[in-house]
Amino acid sequence: MEAHDQPLNQDGQKNITNQESNKKTKKTKNNKFNWWQSLLILTLTLVISVSAAYYVSQKYLWSNYDKSRFAQQLESAKAVVDEKPNEPKPRVDLGYAYFLNKNFDEAIKQYKVAIDLDKNNFNAYFNLGLVYNEENQLNDAIKAAEKASEISPRDYKGHLLKGMVFRKLKMYKEAMKALNEANKLSPTNTDILFEIGRVAEDQGDKKNAEQIYKDTLTYDPMYKPALAGLKRVAKK
Repeated sequence: MEAHDQPLNQDGQKNITNQESNKKTKKTKNNKFNWWQSLLILTLTLVISVSAAYYVSQKYLWSNYDKSRFAQQLESAKAVVDEKPNEPKPRVDLGYAYFLNKNFDEAIKQYKVAIDLDKNNFNAYFNLGLVYNEENQLNDAIKAAEKASEISPRDYKGHLLKGMVFRKLKMYKEAMKALNEANKLSPTNTDILFEIGRVAEDQGDKKNAEQIYKDTLTYDPMYKPALAGLKRVAKK
């Protein structure tokens, strides 16, 4: 963003007329308005638009969101698929819209169609793995996660998903290996740190789990999964 000169009014500073000052003040206000307007538009676009690959923690962020918007997103995604039935991205977007509406069976169906259209579609495999993980279909989840990591080894999300699923399978060594790889690719990521804490918690290491959750909150004090984790370990 370009820097703008502000009106100067202290002793020894250049003297400007009231008219010039008013013009600059008005310009500054307009610039501030335009900046906030652009930010608002960008924020709304990010929130309302259907993402090709959602973050693991997103299910917590959507909790207070107007559910009617999910229905609107679904109808919009369906319309795009009707126009472009043989393109994989609209299928992934439609699967995501179904996921937001908690129709997991239809979400899985759309991700599989996307994969049929593009065998190397990272977003389709990643999202498919997340839905399988949500449904506790862990063998299918790990297959999808491994394929996602194979397609895009430099994307941390595939490794994070593997860590999540391995933890549920109580394969803690494999979980930590995947999570450490994810952490190398995206240091200080709260989703990754939280999952590392979950591994410690599931193994009964209350002290380390508590510390990891606290460390996670230093990066995002309002991160709900870590706050819930602290409450759990406090009761154990």
